[in-house]
Amino acid sequence: MSKYLAYPFLYDDPSDLRCDFEIFTDEISSTIGLLRAFVDDKSLKYELSKINELVYHMNASLRTFVSITEDELKWIESRTVFYKSEIEGRINKFVIPEGCICASYAHIIRTKFKALVRLLYRYKEQGNEVDELLFDFANLLSGYFFILALKFNKDEEIKETEFISRNYK
Repeated sequence: MSKYLAYPFLYDDPSDLRCDFEIFTDEISSTIGLLRAFVDDKSLKYELSKINELVYHMNASLRTFVSITEDELKWIESRTVFYKSEIEGRINKFVIPEGCICASYAHIIRTKFKALVRLLYRYKEQGNEVDELLFDFANLLSGYFFILALKFNKDEEIKETEFISRNYK
């Protein structure tokens, strides 16, 4: 074990996904912080800070207890609905994940939340208990950042590029 240990759980059993979950939520949080650095709107900057804090509260949930709440989930849902109303009629199909810098980072974050759901599912399938609230948060935050990506592009007057799959019709 390194004397420069970066995190106390790095050498846990490789099949124990709790450390992976914690590192991944840390990565997501760092990426949200990066997105926030490019946002000019003060209220949205505050909102992203609040979401970032919630992601950090999720961080220890598998190792300790779930400290995020239903009320916080409802708040994120209300913000998602709000932004959805701002982009209404813009697009209702799959889009290529591109556009302005903020939209591009939001797309990266949404995919990371989907991967987080998969990690949670693998952990649960190993026979561990996972509070459904964690699944709800990760899924909803993926949707939130997708809608936010569309909002950023709308604000920058960047047209979305529809993706038409050759595989799924």
